Amino acid sequence: MRFLLLLAFLFPLKNENAPLKLALLKYNGGGDWYANPTSLTNLAKFCNKELGTEFDPDYATVEVGSAELFNYPFVHMTGHGNVVYSDAEAENLRNYLIGGGFLHIDDNYGMDPYVRPAMKKVFPELDFVELPFEHEIYRQQFEFKNGLPKIHEHDGKPAQGFGLIWEGRLVCFYSYECDLGDGWEDPEVHKDPPEKRRAALQMGANLVQFVFEQ
Repeated sequence: MRFLLLLAFLFPLKNENAPLKLALLKYNGGGDWYANPTSLTNLAKFCNKELGTEFDPDYATVEVGSAELFNYPFVHMTGHGNVVYSDAEAENLRNYLIGGGFLHIDDNYGMDPYVRPAMKKVFPELDFVELPFEHEIYRQQFEFKNGLPKIHEHDGKPAQGFGLIWEGRLVCFYSYECDLGDGWEDPEVHKDPPEKRRAALQMGANLVQFVFEQ
């Protein structure tokens, strides 16, 4: 895949033969960053099957302020509560995103009032903008003509996809009132219908494909 050539420069791994992994962001503030322990494993397996990727299903956990962040081109963030970035963590995350990284934030319910000011600390000059249904993130391997699929009800609001765009590039995608991560979990965790889980995994695969081909 052509994206691997770019990643070799943007994300130099300690071991060039190390398998590519998705990563889960560990943050401070008391929010349960670890909320969906099976989700990224299942997403990696789904992408390997449907997109032909070669992700290690054993995903990485990386702290916001760690230099290890730069080893992972796709980082996923979830939770239900508070999010706090120190000045150094905000700067590290900003450098990661400007340097070519990508952050997917998935509101697992109750995260919205905290994650918005946290990301404003990372990009004071940017605001989240809702992406139109025509955006290419909804039209990768799988087409979502009406934007994000609605996986869990939450407050009954429509699912929305927001983005932070830096110099024309989408660096952060925020799925709100959707709960993709719950849909990625093992079937017995939330007992979602198969079609809901598949829609969630398909949208997750679109995010991954978008990141590695943009």
